[in-house]
Amino acid sequence: MTRTEYDVIIVGGGIIGTATGYYLAKSGKKILLLEKKYLGAGSTGRCIGGIRAQFSTETTIRVAMESVRLFGEMEDEFGFSVEWADSGYLFLAFTEAQKEGFLNVMKIQHEMGLNVKFLEPEEIREKFPFVNVDHCLGGTWCDSDGQADPFFVLKGYSLGIKRFDGEILTNEEVTEIEQQAGKFRVRTRSGKTFWAKQILNAAGPDAFDVGQMVGLDLPVAPERHEAMITEGVEYVGIPMIVDYRSDGCYFQQRLTGQIIGCYTPEVRVPGKSVETTFEFLTEMSRRMLRVIPALEPVPVLRQWAGSYTMTPDGNPIVDETSVPNFFVSVGMSGHGFMLGPALGKNLAYYMVHGSWEHDMDEFSFSRNFGSKTEAMK
Repeated sequence: MTRTEYDVIIVGGGIIGTATGYYLAKSGKKILLLEKKYLGAGSTGRCIGGIRAQFSTETTIRVAMESVRLFGEMEDEFGFSVEWADSGYLFLAFTEAQKEGFLNVMKIQHEMGLNVKFLEPEEIREKFPFVNVDHCLGGTWCDSDGQADPFFVLKGYSLGIKRFDGEILTNEEVTEIEQQAGKFRVRTRSGKTFWAKQILNAAGPDAFDVGQMVGLDLPVAPERHEAMITEGVEYVGIPMIVDYRSDGCYFQQRLTGQIIGCYTPEVRVPGKSVETTFEFLTEMSRRMLRVIPALEPVPVLRQWAGSYTMTPDGNPIVDETSVPNFFVSVGMSGHGFMLGPALGKNLAYYMVHGSWEHDMDEFSFSRNFGSKTEAMK
C-alpha cells in the first residue's frame, strides 16, 4: 500500500463502517477503513443476528424496512449467501399496558407500509405450538423480519470495498486525528500517518473516545450485554421471540439449528467489559424455558458478551457533526446490525452529495434527545 491520502477515512470495522465504506467506494470515493483489531471485533461480531422493522418511530421503521430489503438482495450483490431468512419476529405482551402500546405502535407501522399483525394467544398457540402462552395477552408478528449471519455480511461488505478499490487495514488503532489545512491527519498506534478530506467515526464502543480526538463529547456510552447459543437441534422455525416482561429475553433459532439469544439486564452494566457471568447462563436458561419449555434438554454450547453503545433516546446518531467533514454513525443502541445496511447507504449518499436522500432528522447530531424515544428497544 503506497497511498496516504484519501477522500474518506473510516474508523471502525463493524457493520456500520464496512457498509458505509462499501457504498462510498461503490460511488467512486477513495476510502480507507482502519480497524484496531479485526473486522467484527466490536459489537457486530458479538450480536445475535436478528433483523427487524418493528420499531416505533417513522425514520427508524423506514430505515429498517430498507435494510430488510438490502439483506434480501445481498446474495445477488455479494455472490454468496449471508444466511438471510425472513423467519419473523414475535413480540409478546404480558400486561394490558404492553398490549395497548403494541397496538398504538402498529398504527404507525401500518402507515409506513409494514405488514404487522396482532396475534391473540390462541393464534400464537396455533402458529407456534411450542410457545407457552400462559399469562400472555397476545403479540405482534411481522413475517418479513428475519436474521442473517453477521460474519458473512461483514465478509460481503469488506470484499466489496476492495472490489471497488477501497482499502482496509486491520490491527491499526487510531490514536490521533487533527485538522490541518482543510484536511484531517490521522495517526495510528503503529506510527502510520494518513490524510483525508472526510472522517467517519463508526467506532462502536470506542465512538466516544474517537470523538474526543476532535473535541467532541458524543452522548454515547457502551454497556455490557451477554448472549448464549445452544447446540444444534432440528430446525422447527422458532422466530425471534421477544418476551417483553421486565425479566424477559429474546431468542431465535438459526437456520443451522442452534438457539441463540440474550436479555437486557435490569441493572445496566456500563463500560466495555466483555466478561461473562454464571448468573447470565442460569438466568437466560430459566427465561427461555418459561417461553418454550421443550428446550429443557438442549445443551448450551457457549456464552459471550459484547457492547450496546447507547444514546439517551435509544436512536443512533448519523450525521455530520459540529466539526466540518467529521461524520458519525454511532450509538446504535443494540440495533446496529439490523439498521447498518440502510444507514450505510444513506450516510454514503449524504457524504457524497451533501444532502440526505431521505429525511434523517430523528438521527441528527443536534437533535433534542428527550423529544422522541424509541419504544420498541
